[in-house]
Amino acid sequence: MEYKVFEEKGKVIVRDLNDFEPKHIFECGQCFRWDEEVDGSYTGVAFGKILNVKKDGNDIIFSNTDLKDFNEVWTDYFDLNTDYGEIKNKLSDDPILKEAISFGHGIRILNQDVWEVLISFILSARNSIPMIKRSINLLSERYGEYIGEYNGRKYYSFPKANVLDKLSVEELQECKTSFRAKYIISAATIVSSGQIDIYKLKNLSTEDARKELMLFSGVGPKVSDCIMLFSMKKHDAFPIDVWVKRIMEYFYLQKDTDLKDIQEYAQSKFGEYAGYAQQYLFYYAREQGIGNRHK
Repeated sequence: MEYKVFEEKGKVIVRDLNDFEPKHIFECGQCFRWDEEVDGSYTGVAFGKILNVKKDGNDIIFSNTDLKDFNEVWTDYFDLNTDYGEIKNKLSDDPILKEAISFGHGIRILNQDVWEVLISFILSARNSIPMIKRSINLLSERYGEYIGEYNGRKYYSFPKANVLDKLSVEELQECKTSFRAKYIISAATIVSSGQIDIYKLKNLSTEDARKELMLFSGVGPKVSDCIMLFSMKKHDAFPIDVWVKRIMEYFYLQKDTDLKDIQEYAQSKFGEYAGYAQQYLFYYAREQGIGNRHK
């Protein structure tokens, strides 16, 4: 897998990078701080930095950055050193996945900050993506640190655990967190006090990391697998939400299959690539409305 990297003033241009579609990456449910601009590009914040990403022919243009940050931050964040062509070839032995991969061919799994992903997916419980994004933006504007301005908009970092743990439930609920406010404060207290070092959980097995994550209030099997997949490089994790449950039952299993049985089936069928399979299936099911129809 080879691609070429060029630096221009305020930009890094990557040429001939396969398997990279901004829309697929930023709208497949794995992240909440990226917004589409009128020109089709996406602007977002990660690791305290503002970035704009646009695809132009065979070029991916990363604006508001330089080669140093590209190598130190964005190469890993966008998983650029992983050969998605090889992964897709292996998963495409399954005809259903082959179709899902074709539909979401440009997906890449982002390597995000563990703390931000923990809180983001606690917020995802019984919530819509627009409302999750709204809550995260409010939390960041009020309790994060000001980073700077880009294209007329001000951007803020995600608030730290030792900031959120000092807030009241009422203060957090002003950021549209609803019943999840108490879970956020609890998580912030656990992390800031060092009771659980969330950055070391990636060194555990997937099963053991899942058990540790589920010690947090508001974190169940689905949220724990999202955290592991999107911030710990545990690509055998298989988060099951309503869309994934529907598509698994629609194509592979009987209706009303127990979540634990779906999890075991997916891990057995997709193995070390289960997380990649989940992302292709999720995006395909949600965008196509699969599972809303009867078999």
